[in-house]
Amino acid sequence: MKNELLSGNNRKNIQSGLNVEIVQKHHQRTGELTEGVVKRILTNSSTHPHGIKVQLETGLVGRVKNILEYEI
Repeated sequence: MKNELLSGNNRKNIQSGLNVEIVQKHHQRTGELTEGVVKRILTNSSTHPHGIKVQLETGLVGRVKNILEYEI
């Protein structure tokens, strides 16, 4: 179900299987986003100002900037 973009700063909004956009460490200056599906959540805290760090199914790691697909 497509919804408005949700914030990637709250861990409670993120779960395995979600379609998200992340920014990888080496793309932080340009803000280039990479789309993928969450495999694992790497951030332990409930929030993070720059986005929750996740690993995508492709193995890429980055901080969630947008949640593209969300099921209630």
